[in-house]
Amino acid sequence: MTSRPHPRTGDRFDSPVPPGTGWPGDPARPRTTRARTPEDVARLAASARDLPMLDARSSVCRACPRLVSWREQVATTRRRAFENEPYWGRPAPGFGDERAQLLIVGLAPAAHGANRTGRVFTGDRSGDWIFAALHRAGFASQPESLDAADGLRLTGARIAAAVRCAPPDNAPTPQEKRACAPWLDREVELLSPHLTAILTLGAIGWQASFASLRRLGWHVPRPLPRFGHGAEALVRSPGGRGVAVIGSYHVSQQNTFTGRLTEAMLDEVLLRCRPGTA
Repeated sequence: MTSRPHPRTGDRFDSPVPPGTGWPGDPARPRTTRARTPEDVARLAASARDLPMLDARSSVCRACPRLVSWREQVATTRRRAFENEPYWGRPAPGFGDERAQLLIVGLAPAAHGANRTGRVFTGDRSGDWIFAALHRAGFASQPESLDAADGLRLTGARIAAAVRCAPPDNAPTPQEKRACAPWLDREVELLSPHLTAILTLGAIGWQASFASLRRLGWHVPRPLPRFGHGAEALVRSPGGRGVAVIGSYHVSQQNTFTGRLTEAMLDEVLLRCRPGTA
């Protein structure tokens, strides 16, 4: 295994990056407990006492053999444009404010995006769109998310993926979605005292968010509203707090290049996610 220099810090890392070796923003340590089965995921997620512990545990998960094999294969073969960089090659944990009022839920890391950089929605065109919009809306300290050492901070917002590993063809199986779901469940649970809005990117994010809320005992409308850009539903926590779930077309190149999703459309749904406006 040949180590390569991080593109910003210059520190050398193997690919995939071993936990606790100094990668910027790595939440895990060498002895962080690894989930190896779906049952482990459920147990370790539920017992995580805070978001840093949840992030650490999710970032070393090995519960889905197909996803582990794929993410590590990508990390060792690389794309030619990044052949001189190390690849994270591990699950991408949530990123952002631990007291966020807004949770953004996407599908899964990109093979050469978060699977390379170690930060969700970072290092690809989708990330360019969502973080630029978060900056315009006042949630992000800068309009770009290039790598895990670029100094970006989110205030009032947190972003996570329904599936934490990069899947082949961007298509996790139903079994993989179920195995990964406890990480999102616990993330929602830990954020719930502060949440006022959940923005879902794409139909899968919409479905995953409502499924998580149901598992956590929230009151969810029946029948479930159909996904669409700008679709909105009010859900209530077991304690009665209202939270708006708002849908957005995914920030994929297929949507942004064709004009199905424009900057104005993304800005409008993010404006509705501001506390007091959702």
